[in-house]
Amino acid sequence: MTEFDFVGVGDIVTDAFIRIKDAHLTCTIDREKCELCLRFGDKVPYESVEVISAVGNSPNASVSAARLGLKTALVSDLGDDIIAQDSVRTLKTNNVDTTFVKIHKGKRSNYHYVLWYEVDRTILVKHQEYPYQFPDIGTPQWLYLSSLSEHSVDYHEEIARYITKNPGVKLAFQPGTFQIKLGAQKLRDIYQRTEIFFSNIEESQKILNTDKKNIGELLKGIHSLGPKIVSITDGPKGAYAFDGQNMWFMPPFDPLKEAYERTGAGDAFASAVTVALALGKSLEEALLWGPINSGSVVQYVGAQKGLLSREKLEEYLKNAPKDYRPKKLF
Repeated sequence: MTEFDFVGVGDIVTDAFIRIKDAHLTCTIDREKCELCLRFGDKVPYESVEVISAVGNSPNASVSAARLGLKTALVSDLGDDIIAQDSVRTLKTNNVDTTFVKIHKGKRSNYHYVLWYEVDRTILVKHQEYPYQFPDIGTPQWLYLSSLSEHSVDYHEEIARYITKNPGVKLAFQPGTFQIKLGAQKLRDIYQRTEIFFSNIEESQKILNTDKKNIGELLKGIHSLGPKIVSITDGPKGAYAFDGQNMWFMPPFDPLKEAYERTGAGDAFASAVTVALALGKSLEEALLWGPINSGSVVQYVGAQKGLLSREKLEEYLKNAPKDYRPKKLF
């Protein structure tokens, strides 16, 4: 069996990006919550549609890892349709091994509709139900676990058993919507075996069941659940990390152009940091990689077009401003 450096685990989706302009946002005063508003019962014109195959948190991270030079595979599930064929072809084109991608007869593949307005998006999601089974993947250097459907409770128990039996496999955990909803207690074994954890501020609040916004408390709260390293992103404002002793703030990579479309920014950040750690970089060095990769992704439509090769990322890093570095908070 081929031994991989990086194996992603999570659902594959196909995204149809529908760009709309004939809409508006209704927001609270502090813009903490906004709603996308369209005219009800009317014909609303759209500007364009772009269909992008083989995306989703873990597929995005796997493509990113492959472009950054790691021997990469993906564990995922698809229906028996043309959407699946396109997804497998896209993964192979991006040098992601599809040995562990299972096709289910009589099932449909996941297909999401992305309402793209200004630089952000609202996604209409539907996850198909698959009979998940964790395959024999050997012992890769890193396992990257992210979004799975609400039908995957038993599957998470299989994954937990695998990582318990294989302590040499390091786990990067970027919980998706259902994994956050499931709660840290039910995923206790996964949290406790996590080498590095990724989420945004809002997701960390949900996991900890708190309204507190103090980043230090959020980092320490997630760390108390078991992860050795915790990274929490704050959108275009930057990211934070905590390893149990030191806490850092990592600013965005300003030399890149302003965002065009933000889908996949978090995946690009998390995967680049994980790859850097896999290559033997320190956490401070790894944090330099994340904003460059995510800053490139948001200049394109979709989560994968802007993912960087290692050569291009290192070129950006070589020419970065002198003040582009993690700031130690304590």
